[in-house]
Amino acid sequence: GSEQEKKAAATVEVEGIPFPREIAGAKALSLVGHGVTDIEIHFLQIKFNAVGVYLDVDGAMEHLQGWKGKSQLMEDEAFFDALVSAPVEKVLRVVVIKEIKGSQYGVQLESSVRDRLVAADKYEDDEEEALEKVSDFFQSKYFRPGSVVTFHFPATPTAAPEITFVTEGKEEAKVAVENAAVAEMIQRWYLGGESAVSQTTVRSIADSFAAMLSSP
Repeated sequence: GSEQEKKAAATVEVEGIPFPREIAGAKALSLVGHGVTDIEIHFLQIKFNAVGVYLDVDGAMEHLQGWKGKSQLMEDEAFFDALVSAPVEKVLRVVVIKEIKGSQYGVQLESSVRDRLVAADKYEDDEEEALEKVSDFFQSKYFRPGSVVTFHFPATPTAAPEITFVTEGKEEAKVAVENAAVAEMIQRWYLGGESAVSQTTVRSIADSFAAMLSSP
């Protein structure tokens, strides 16, 4: 095939934004789900971000053997719980479609993560402080279309997860998530099944894993 075709095979387009099918982590991480975050206002669909979810598939599959042969994963909260708690490297890549202030994104993240922590009875001073640090990180940012937010969750709990922000003409900015409960709830914000921020993304993840778990 042509170079063009090879390139097309190596990426998936989400709203015209190319997501590589594989990225380099400690191991090769595969794209297992993609979608958008959006809202409907007066019957108009407004798309905010394109989302790609990458992880170490072999590692994850070892933790998901209990779902072998099951096809209805979308409604299966336990499946998404197992995915979040699987101790494998994961990367969430969020690409901006609609221009907003970073502070707006930070507020959404903070309120969703706080609600989840409170519901799980895990919202103490440590969590509040770590979450505030993440929210503050986004305060000064400006989400131009094409800007990229990356959430990196290492396989080992000893290394702190990290959030990176890249936008045109600026240095890459990073912040560590120094609290395990906050890091877990950020994962759940994107990977939490029915309560996740992007339903297209979790549906895509459910379909990918149903296919992988049904193959002999």
